[in-house]
Amino acid sequence: QVQLVESGGGLVQPGGSLRLSCAASGSRFSIYAMAWYRQAPGKERDMVAQITSSGNTNYADSVKGRFTISRDNTKNTMYLQMNSLKPEDTAVYYCNSRFFTENYWGQGTQVTVSS
Repeated sequence: QVQLVESGGGLVQPGGSLRLSCAASGSRFSIYAMAWYRQAPGKERDMVAQITSSGNTNYADSVKGRFTISRDNTKNTMYLQMNSLKPEDTAVYYCNSRFFTENYWGQGTQVTVSS
């Protein structure tokens, strides 16, 4: 069982930046594919960014060029650097880890972009 804990959310003005963190328990973090998802009120949960165990990344078109996903296997932590934030980025952001049939979610952290 892996526990994931997100942090770093909050209220930011349009054009601002935030960095989300996802801390994972256990000793097998490096083998997991990791991802950030988000869910806005009344909408489905959508993938924002993914990073494989080898460091390959993939982004949703809506965040390309603004968000950067990274991981530090020595700290069992994944990050999401979010720049040039827009009101439509407002959502609860969830951390996800996967390895074959294993699939874990964090509890989410709220990001609100508003003036």
